Amino acid sequence: MNHKSGAILVLSGPSGSGKSSLLAEVINDIGECYFSISTTTRPIRKGEVNGVHYHFVDEEEFKKDIDEDQFLEYAFVHGNYYGTSIKPVKKALKEGKLVLFDIDVQGNTIVTNRLGDITTSVFISSPTLSELKKRLEARSTDAKEVIDRRVKMARKEIQRISEYDYLIVNDDLKKAAKILRIIAIAARVKVSDNEINEFIQTWEDID
Repeated sequence: MNHKSGAILVLSGPSGSGKSSLLAEVINDIGECYFSISTTTRPIRKGEVNGVHYHFVDEEEFKKDIDEDQFLEYAFVHGNYYGTSIKPVKKALKEGKLVLFDIDVQGNTIVTNRLGDITTSVFISSPTLSELKKRLEARSTDAKEVIDRRVKMARKEIQRISEYDYLIVNDDLKKAAKILRIIAIAARVKVSDNEINEFIQTWEDID
C-alpha cells in the first residue's frame, strides 16, 4: 500500500523537558519533515530569529487571524497567545511530509480532535519535577516568577499524560532520542481513515 499523504507527530511536555534537544538529535534520521512554527505574541528573546523559532506578531494581528479561522489550534499560555497556522500544515501533508508539532496539552487535544487518524502524540518529561525546575533555572532566560509559573503549569500538564500515545522520560538524551526516532518512523506509516476506505474498495476486486 502506497502512503499518499503525510502524517503528524505531536510533541508536548513542560518547558525544560528537552523537546528541542531531542528533535535536534533525530531530525536528520526521520525523513522529509515540516516543523510547524508557532505564531506567538510573546516578546522575542535574545538569540531567537523571527520565522525560525516563532512567527512573532502583536496581539491585534493574532486576534485577527483567530477571527478569520487561520489557526489549527491556539492557546493563551503564561500571558501570551500561541497558535499554529493551518495553511502550511495542509501543504506539507499534501506533499507527504511528516509534520512535527511542538505544542502544549491544549493544542494536542485540538489537533487530535481534528486530525486524529493521522496523528501520533508523544509526551516528553523530565524524570522529576525538581529536575525540571533545576533545568529551567540553569537556562537563565526567565525571571523567578516565570519559572514558578512554568513549574505550576507542569504539575497540571503531567496529569494529562494518558491523553498521549507515548511517554518519553528524558533522563538520558541519547536513549530518549533512540525511542523518539522509532516513534517518528512509525508515525509516518500511520494510515488515515480515507486511505483505509480506499484500500478496502480496491481490495474487494471479486464480484
